[in-house]
Amino acid sequence: MILESTVERFLVDEVRRRGGIAEKVRVIGARGFFDRFVTLPGGVIILVELKRPKGGRLSPHQRKRLEVYRRLGVNVQICKSREDVRRLMDAYDQRA
Repeated sequence: MILESTVERFLVDEVRRRGGIAEKVRVIGARGFFDRFVTLPGGVIILVELKRPKGGRLSPHQRKRLEVYRRLGVNVQICKSREDVRRLMDAYDQRA
């Protein structure tokens, strides 16, 4: 079984390969905040929530936060697998 940490490591590596940074995020007093703050060349910012491929579910706090940020126009993504990370990076590559 693939762990969330495996997907997270893959994301960090792929972002770094493109010259970006994927910082771990902790927000004091804000339950359910995203796992990684991804910044890519060109000023592209993506908030990424990582989950394990099987059984990884968003908590109610995470679901609510995701909806709020999306309504504000923020690029928020959920990655549950390496394939999700590849799709996210492919979308960036096509844009760049």
